Parts: sequence; C-alpha cells; structure tokens
Amino acid sequence: QVQLVESGGGLVQAGGSLRLSCAASGSIFRINVMGWYRQAPGKQRELVAAISSGGNTNYADFVKGRFTISRDNAKNTVYLQLNSLKPEDTAVYYCNDHSVVTAGFASWGQGTQVTVSS
Repeated sequence: QVQLVESGGGLVQAGGSLRLSCAASGSIFRINVMGWYRQAPGKQRELVAAISSGGNTNYADFVKGRFTISRDNAKNTVYLQLNSLKPEDTAVYYCNDHSVVTAGFASWGQGTQVTVSS
C-alpha cells in the first residue's frame, strides 16, 4: 500500500496563499483519483478537491476559484494550491486515494495543519 505524507501547511493571514504537497512512497500512476480532504476541529472530514489520473478535477463549492489541485505522476506527488485563504479554511489537510476513502477503508496520515488568521 502506498504511504502518503502531507506537507506545506502553516500559519497565514487571511488572503494569503499556501501550497500543500502530498508525497507518495510508491507510484501513484495506478491510483485513478487522488483527493485532498480537510478536517476542522469538531467537524467531520470533508473532501476539498479531487483529480483523476487524466487530470480531470472536481472541487467542493467552498473552494472553487480559490484552490487548485494538480498531480505529477512522475514525482508521485499531488499538490493543492490554496489562494485567497479565509479563516474558515483552518483545518488539518490530508490526501488520500479517493476510491479507498469512499469505500470506507482509508487509513490516514498525520496531515498538515493550515491556520488562517483574520
């Protein structure tokens, strides 16, 4: 099973930007859809964005126009560019194989903390 490690989080002011990375221990070429998720304190984990192996993307309504997901299969890495950040974007961000998540069998890494101050 591919291990995923998230990085790139931090503390930023509202309106700022961050670029998150999700590095895989093995090839992600065969993983059809990769997703970025987030979990804020006291809330359930939610899907933020997803990208297929062919580059098709989907975004949650609350990040459309602000976040951009991309993947580099050669580097086994998935990225999430966060722009125009809002305090409500504060959460721990995770990446995962979307099909495994939807099947209910996903295990989760440490994630990366994003904190947006007002």
